[in-house]
Amino acid sequence: KIKDKDIELRTGTAPADDDVLVTDVLQKMVKQRRESIAMYEQGGRQELADIEAAEVVVIEDFLPAQLSDDDAMVAIKAIVVELGAESLKDMGKVMAAVKDRLGSQLDMSKASGWVKAALG
Repeated sequence: KIKDKDIELRTGTAPADDDVLVTDVLQKMVKQRRESIAMYEQGGRQELADIEAAEVVVIEDFLPAQLSDDDAMVAIKAIVVELGAESLKDMGKVMAAVKDRLGSQLDMSKASGWVKAALG
């Protein structure tokens, strides 16, 4: 998966940062496993869900420490103030800055809700 991502990024214009590349792949692996856990639990396959959960624990050991929800919100509010963002029209600009600065330290699927709250 890392090699595929590396090839994908090499076709772009900007050179890939190896740490960012690996972190991105590991975060996607965790997300896939969490989705699998939910599906296994819905299907009554707890033994498979447990295996996936164990894999998540191992993968997360290689990821940077995640910000708490409160710390993430404080950091996002600081970015909003720094950029002078005032409304949801600025959401794209704020999300780009959040991903650039904090992407490896927080779940980006939650970030959009936090950015909306900070802008609203």
